[in-house]
Amino acid sequence: MSVKPPFNHLRFAEQIVDFEQRNDGTLILRSPHALRAYPNHFCFHLRRWAAETPNNVFLAERDENDQWQKITYREMLQSVESLGQALLDRGLSSSRPLMVLSENSIDLASLTLAALYAGVPVVPVSPAYSLLSQDLMKIRAIADLVTPGMIYAANAEPYARAIEAIRKEDTTVVISKGTLPGSVQYKNLLQTQPSVALTQAFDRVNPDQVAKILFTSGSTGEPKGVITTHRMLCSNQQSIAQCWPFMEDSPPVILDWLPWSHAFGANHNFNLVLRNGGSLYIDDGKPMPGLIEKTVRNLREISPTLYFNAPRGFDALLPYLERDSSLRDKFFQNLDLIFYASAALPQNLWDRLESASIASRGERVHMVSSWGATETTCTATSVYFTIEKAGVIGLPAPGVEVMLAPSASKMELRVRGPIVTPGYWKRPDLTATAYDEEGFYKIGDAGKLDDQDDPSKGILFDGRVAEDFKLLSGTWVHCGQVRLNAISACTPAIQDVVITGHDRETLGLLVFLNQSACRDIAEDQSLTTAELASNPKVHAFIKKGLQTYNQKHNSNSMRIERFTLLPDTPIIDYGEITDKGYINQNAVIKRRAAVIESMYRDSEDNEFVVNDSPEEDSELSSAKAV
Repeated sequence: MSVKPPFNHLRFAEQIVDFEQRNDGTLILRSPHALRAYPNHFCFHLRRWAAETPNNVFLAERDENDQWQKITYREMLQSVESLGQALLDRGLSSSRPLMVLSENSIDLASLTLAALYAGVPVVPVSPAYSLLSQDLMKIRAIADLVTPGMIYAANAEPYARAIEAIRKEDTTVVISKGTLPGSVQYKNLLQTQPSVALTQAFDRVNPDQVAKILFTSGSTGEPKGVITTHRMLCSNQQSIAQCWPFMEDSPPVILDWLPWSHAFGANHNFNLVLRNGGSLYIDDGKPMPGLIEKTVRNLREISPTLYFNAPRGFDALLPYLERDSSLRDKFFQNLDLIFYASAALPQNLWDRLESASIASRGERVHMVSSWGATETTCTATSVYFTIEKAGVIGLPAPGVEVMLAPSASKMELRVRGPIVTPGYWKRPDLTATAYDEEGFYKIGDAGKLDDQDDPSKGILFDGRVAEDFKLLSGTWVHCGQVRLNAISACTPAIQDVVITGHDRETLGLLVFLNQSACRDIAEDQSLTTAELASNPKVHAFIKKGLQTYNQKHNSNSMRIERFTLLPDTPIIDYGEITDKGYINQNAVIKRRAAVIESMYRDSEDNEFVVNDSPEEDSELSSAKAV
């Protein structure tokens, strides 16, 4: 029996938890680690590092010549103070916030911090709402709700259509590159001289003042504006620092693509770097064909100490690490830990990452995660101890209480503490229903103890409460578990799946394909997604994987009887996916109801059926185009 090498040594907090069990089965978990003092104003950290390590690199990005352009902490503070004064001069306030539309950049970071510095709320909007949306419905709804006093976009041309759709006569439009009629150049704002008014504005900021309005994906309707206060930002980073004290040993270095319009990329990753005086290299790549290559190029130059990604990102990166030992060694050279979040990580990806780290360093790099939502700033629970498998989301962070409340066949997770939002921007109706009678935020996710006899082993993520359903037999289907197992059984062909079968007799799968892997399986790099979905080799590969899966999971609530390969990718306008790559099961099922009906329709030659064993399917059959 082989023994895995030990983990690299990191300084974590002590793995302990306080818990309360009620008569109705409810569990309350709390961290015994008291939350230590934190600043009233998140830009305190910028002032601190500008004074203590003024020449250290804070941010870096690729310029037009493909060289790293860097800004130090001193330079950032100077930019922020000039921009902060410019925002005040143009009348920005709590009722006229700064709305930012474009991708991560030094200019975007500078303007964002300037608004926080001056006490002006920031409204970061997913670039997809401007660039990918056909009707611009979501960005119009956001602008109507927040009434921005200023709109920023890095490049004029791609954002012109969205800006013209939402700008008002009294709205200042700021552009870094290109021009729009009536717009202001970003570089001109940098010439503003700070005055005593900016200092006074900074001093007026209090912990409960609105720092950001972060919008959820809006998969069930119009986007909801989550109020994010300075208290939330500051307390959240303080709790993370207490969980991971090793960050005090050396400032973190990260390369990151995750968008600052979401809590993971902004409130967690960006803020973690700033809070701890680290360096963030902005990755101009993404986990998709044509862009993952940029991430690979960046990783050939930058050796991160922490690496954050969504499961889809690791899935895209792993083939490169496995094929190229020099890239792999550069990636793991200084790496302290690998962090995944935003969706559950399939165990096969965990195993491959662990194998790659052992091949490179002869030891395992710590794999960790956390759990939370935009409404909890980002981190409600944290893994700050050794875990051996995917799915563990840790223990409550200092200052946080987590409730596990019985809900149908699951335990619903709820959160209380200084990291929780006070509500939704101008939506008292949504705010009123977001909390239970004890003030816990109802997040909609489910969890369970990893070890029923030892709560300190942590909580396991158990899917979304609303996504589970019953078959006609009355048996509950736990979609999260089926999803992960099905993806692993068909690796690497499947990008994601949606489970079907509500009020039916059997389970089915809607399959989104991993285009790169499926082109390799089909032995044709020119095929489109629709062509891959009807390719006999791809269909046979996935069908065989599902047959093998069924041999291990033969119960009615786990066994997959039917599947179809979808000829397209999830559509953001319909709420099927966020730009972080999280699939919304309910939105996909609603939009693709006709596809599901076709999949379940009986016929003598049903190409959607999964046979009992690989041996029974001797002929290759193509997936029906849908």
